[in-house]
Amino acid sequence: MTLDPVVLFFLLGVGARLARSDLRLPDALYETLSIYLLLAIGLKGGVELARQDLWSLLPVALTAFLLSATIPLIAFPLLRGPVGLPRADAASIAAHYGSVSVVTFAVAQSVLARAGVAAPPEFAVLVAIMEAPGIVVGILLARGVSGGVSGGQGPSAGWGALLHDALFGKAVYLLLGGLLIGALVGEAGMAPLRPLFGDLFRGALALFLLEMGLVAGGRLGDLRRAGPRLVAFGLLAPLLFGAIGLGAGLALGLGAGGVTLLATLAASASYIAAPAAMRVAVPEANPALSIGVALGVTFPFNVTIGVGLYLWLAQRFAS
Repeated sequence: MTLDPVVLFFLLGVGARLARSDLRLPDALYETLSIYLLLAIGLKGGVELARQDLWSLLPVALTAFLLSATIPLIAFPLLRGPVGLPRADAASIAAHYGSVSVVTFAVAQSVLARAGVAAPPEFAVLVAIMEAPGIVVGILLARGVSGGVSGGQGPSAGWGALLHDALFGKAVYLLLGGLLIGALVGEAGMAPLRPLFGDLFRGALALFLLEMGLVAGGRLGDLRRAGPRLVAFGLLAPLLFGAIGLGAGLALGLGAGGVTLLATLAASASYIAAPAAMRVAVPEANPALSIGVALGVTFPFNVTIGVGLYLWLAQRFAS
């Protein structure tokens, strides 16, 4: 299997951090790239949605929703028992794995395109669907810590902030906005923007992964302090949850591309939406642990090994 060049940009960033290089992307460029990727994925999915019968996507959408809500229920006892984390930290990390990583999804799309495997572009809507359910379940798991959300300030304030972040946070808002624009204007309307949001996509993704490599390399110290059991969880969790997503995709009768994308989303962990929401809802949790394992272990595993493995398995078993 040929390594996708965008993955090498990620490894380049990790190597720069480990070598203590002064390499750093400007904050404004990082923010611009993240906005660009979210919009590009949403627009591509919206154009495809304009061609589709939405009822045909309903079984996949419901499955994705259930996956996002169920994964924290599996992760939580593993984090509490074998890993031995306090309830708040276990619930926070479980919420991160119930939510999804839009960048990992973008890498999967890139790998599929390079391999010549047809991928359902409308699956971009699944990224938005799977952002919030896992976060909500994670907060429910953590409620025993303070008797409520938002550090005991009362459930109404915490849940109000959570719902606002779930509906109007940057990731979900841009994805849904892009989907809506793409669906309204269709392929003909998007033609003038194709050079920007189509041809340049892989180049922008490569630069973004360079920055992600720098960030992930800087989180390795947090993981060393957390101990080997949490690192082992970060490596085994994407295999377990990816297998569940793979099985769900096969049960739905999806093609190799659809199975790969669903497995990738199930295997990924959020490091954008979930940290913001859990900071509001479960302030007792240590964010260094959740971001460290999601971004420092699971994200590198998925972009270097995981996505290619899910594709290989999907090609072997999908009809």
